[in-house]
Amino acid sequence: MKANIRKIIVQVDEIHFDGGKAVNPPTRRALAMAVIANPYAGRFSDSLDELIDIGEELGGLLGERCVKALGISPEQAQSYGKAAIVGEGGELEHAAAILHPKLGAPLRKAVSKGAALVPSAKKQGTLGTAVDVPLGHKDAAFVRSHFDAMEARVADAPRANEIVVAVVVTDSGRPHPRIGGLQVHEIVGQDGLR
Repeated sequence: MKANIRKIIVQVDEIHFDGGKAVNPPTRRALAMAVIANPYAGRFSDSLDELIDIGEELGGLLGERCVKALGISPEQAQSYGKAAIVGEGGELEHAAAILHPKLGAPLRKAVSKGAALVPSAKKQGTLGTAVDVPLGHKDAAFVRSHFDAMEARVADAPRANEIVVAVVVTDSGRPHPRIGGLQVHEIVGQDGLR
């Protein structure tokens, strides 16, 4: 294991009622977060390879935890997203190193396919800082019913020398979607857009 993980948090959000109407089946979003030591905290480095490798490790680990928390098969996952919060001893680029070069491939494997770009967000913060993890359909970015977000927050993280890495996976879109656009049953899933 490359990542020095202090803790992992997994939670599931179920919406049973929204807008005065029951949601049946409930919409469900799973969030998995890892609080890790930042190996570059407090120093500048031209190479961020260690964080890039940690991103690869966490993409699979957190994606699998989300799928397991939802109690679904990888093929049943519908949307996904990723985010990171870097403690004050680090840089925003440290979050980018974790999220972008290698985290996506193992996350896609955890949710079976994933032709679409994984939406992402990053910020710098301190204990209890929240970030909204943006969501989009895993196979077709134009599916409006799956444009959403889930808040990620850890009460005691990130410390100055830490990074909170978050992945969200859903088994549905928003409750009662009705703004048109490409529908789930119309997805081709080849180009990541439609």
